[in-house]
Amino acid sequence: MPELPEVETTVRGLEPVLRGERLVRVEPRRPDLRRPIPADLRQRMTGAIVTALGRRAKYGLIDTDRGDTLIFHLGMSGRWRLDPDEIGPHDHLVIETGSGRTVALNDPRRFGSLDLLATDALQDFPPFATLGPEPLGADFTVEYLAGALDGRTGSIKALLLDQRVVAGLGNIYVCEALNQARIAPGTQGRRIRPVRLERLVDAIRDIIASAIEAGGSSLRDYAQPNGELGYFFKSWRAYGREGEPCQCGGTIRRRVDSGRSTFYCPQCQR
Repeated sequence: MPELPEVETTVRGLEPVLRGERLVRVEPRRPDLRRPIPADLRQRMTGAIVTALGRRAKYGLIDTDRGDTLIFHLGMSGRWRLDPDEIGPHDHLVIETGSGRTVALNDPRRFGSLDLLATDALQDFPPFATLGPEPLGADFTVEYLAGALDGRTGSIKALLLDQRVVAGLGNIYVCEALNQARIAPGTQGRRIRPVRLERLVDAIRDIIASAIEAGGSSLRDYAQPNGELGYFFKSWRAYGREGEPCQCGGTIRRRVDSGRSTFYCPQCQR
């Protein structure tokens, strides 16, 4: 599933194409994805001007001058395509701009979603109501994380995947950050000392920023809007590297936690 870096890369790829443009055609090509597409999406967005693009956690945001925000989630297989040669059966939303550009939301598995809310009511969108701070934001500090983990007996990996603790992190980047911070994924959150939390916060920030710069990690269906693949996978320290050497000289191992693969090094992650 595309994580924060992939969604951020997607938003940055859409911005020069959509920002400041009038939407002359907005065509939902099916009634639903993971859940129903708003029935009035075409009416409310056609003719609107895009004023800004942004992201919250793993959701992309497209604001218009009508006071509405289109919220998209890429699900398991979603991606936006720029100026496709033809519209295919998995292009479920097609948008054309006044300058003649076309963007199409492609989602073969249809696990993504589209929602349209008043911009000033985004805080009422249920998935946003309990989100923690953004990992690159000013609110994500050692002090904040220490408070969020205080008394928590769950594993640090599970806690970092909890969107109420920190927004937007997924399996790949949590594995990477824990390896860089040299913290075992099964460590209870309450047992991590402040000096190690400082390493962890720095590692999360570093991993996320580097992944965004690299265009994310392309797995299966994900690609940037211009069709290029994200190449951060070439820099993975642990994820997907079972049996390969860790940077410390140990060997990366894999185990399954709650149905998800965990990649870690038992030599340096303690």
